[in-house]
Amino acid sequence: MNTRHPAVTVLGLGSMGSALAAALLERGHPVTVWNRSARRADALVERGAHLAATPEEAIAASPLTLACVLDYEALHTVLDPVADSLAGKALVNLTSGSPEQAHEATAWARSHGADYLDGAIMTTPPGVGNPEMMFLYSGAHTVFEAHRPTLEALGDPLHLGTDPGLASLYDAALLGLMWSTMTGWLHGTALVGAEKTQATAFTPVAIRWLTAVAGFLTTYAPQVDAGHYPGDDATIDVQIAAIDHLIHAASARGIDNALPELLKTTMERAREAGHGPDSYASVIEVLKGSARAGGSRPTL
Repeated sequence: MNTRHPAVTVLGLGSMGSALAAALLERGHPVTVWNRSARRADALVERGAHLAATPEEAIAASPLTLACVLDYEALHTVLDPVADSLAGKALVNLTSGSPEQAHEATAWARSHGADYLDGAIMTTPPGVGNPEMMFLYSGAHTVFEAHRPTLEALGDPLHLGTDPGLASLYDAALLGLMWSTMTGWLHGTALVGAEKTQATAFTPVAIRWLTAVAGFLTTYAPQVDAGHYPGDDATIDVQIAAIDHLIHAASARGIDNALPELLKTTMERAREAGHGPDSYASVIEVLKGSARAGGSRPTL
């Protein structure tokens, strides 16, 4: 057995699963693959991967199996009939899902004698194999450390904690941040575009501004943890006045204002809750209000 580049099995050869297998091959790992449609493996087989005829054969070929399929229903469709073959093996699940599903999968794997890590891929397929791209993992730290060198072939592996739901939870939170950021950029791009400014001209300035915004997050994080929001930089009252300028400028140019109007409404709710003189970080008290009031976690 090659201890430096141990064998790895990849179940699921969609765009992402194929990228995972290709990155492992590039790093010199013997790779066994399985996919419901075998023809998806052709390019990988040409590069040296072994195509297994069944999931059971694929799992038997390696100490570590990576699963990357459509959803948890598909995962169980593949693995339930061959669950006993996972005994003594490690399963890293890179299928997108919820924290609740990750907890259930951990218990399921344990009941079949398998080690389990839940994971989240924070890149698109072309980014797989780039050491700067984050791959998030949660679950037993011993399992993570045992397979860290292999996982490094995919990207930068970050272990978030032993709670198996953390990777999925971070995934959801970070995707929300991405969508909010990109939509804000698109709104700003549409605004300056109304005055014939190209997106390619606006974007370098926007990226420099995001560097400053990252500094705000670093400043506000301790405030959030402490539940204390000194308004010594810019208060909610000041932010509400500032966003009115954005709404006015966009409205005058026919730009949809649904996003800034939503943001203004959220700020106003924070002001009504007594946070007018506090920093923008105090908006979190509005956002987590239902949880504090006793809201329960969703179940699937």
